[in-house]
Amino acid sequence: SSNAPAYEMIKTETQGRVAIITLNRPKALNALCSELFHEINDALARFDNDSGIGAIVLTGSERAFAAGADIKEMKDAEFINNYKNNFLGHWVEQISKMRKPIVAAVNGYALGGGCELAMMCDIIYAGEKAVFGQPEINLGTIPGAGGTQRLTHA
Repeated sequence: SSNAPAYEMIKTETQGRVAIITLNRPKALNALCSELFHEINDALARFDNDSGIGAIVLTGSERAFAAGADIKEMKDAEFINNYKNNFLGHWVEQISKMRKPIVAAVNGYALGGGCELAMMCDIIYAGEKAVFGQPEINLGTIPGAGGTQRLTHA
């Protein structure tokens, strides 16, 4: 619609009563960063409050739903600052409040934070080329946005 905000890292559209949010960082395989999540949260809130929308689809590209957290953004972070500032808290802030169902349409890679984002949705529709994983364990860290808890329910 004409009053939709201009986003840099996502695309939004509607088809009937379905809102579609497409992650749009192709050069970074839709790596998840703070700005991307602020845009996702804004779009989710807007669609949740739109009476013409009944459901939301969250998707990426054929190559990657989301290939994980943007390591460049995280590489210099220290634990105490992450803890004090609730790092990653905004990742689940809006999605956990949603009243409308969210379908993750996954094709390609859904790794690390991308896998966690898919698991935050109510339903995962996995294409034939969908690949799920938590490779951050190879970096000596654990899934930071609830992946270990959600994986047992997936």
